[in-house]
Amino acid sequence: GELDIKLMTAMGYDATTMGNHDFDGGLENYEKQMREHGNFPTIISNYDFTDTIMHDKYIPRRSFQKGDIKIGVTGVGIELDGLVPQALYGSTRYLDPIAKVTEQADILKHEEGCDIVICLSHLGYKYDNDNDKVSDIKLAQNSRSIDIILGGHTHTFMDKPDIYRNKE
Repeated sequence: GELDIKLMTAMGYDATTMGNHDFDGGLENYEKQMREHGNFPTIISNYDFTDTIMHDKYIPRRSFQKGDIKIGVTGVGIELDGLVPQALYGSTRYLDPIAKVTEQADILKHEEGCDIVICLSHLGYKYDNDNDKVSDIKLAQNSRSIDIILGGHTHTFMDKPDIYRNKE
């Protein structure tokens, strides 16, 4: 992860969220790489890191002023159990991604007055044969206050964005 974080810093990233491969070297390695080489926050709303080295190294949301536009950013990650060895994520608890990201998006939109709310997602775009698995499409349809979802995990290439109505 060292090279990844160094490149993200060099490219001027404003923020990142976490995906399953961020746990490949364990939480201690991720924390070390971000501390030593990252100059941007890890934003994730649905992982509870209370009893881990990451307990004070992430935030659930952040707003950025870009010219005249106030942009809110929150993030969600995929269920780790069964995907990542438990020894690599330790005591990290996975929380309901739709509930947690909606809570943060509502704060960004209605309390912090963001013009646009972006969700950095590592849930995956869609899953054809697993109706219980939360995907970006399910997140879009069952949340509110999110304007854009930038997703990863399933490596889905899209020629243009798909548009879904949220639950409101």
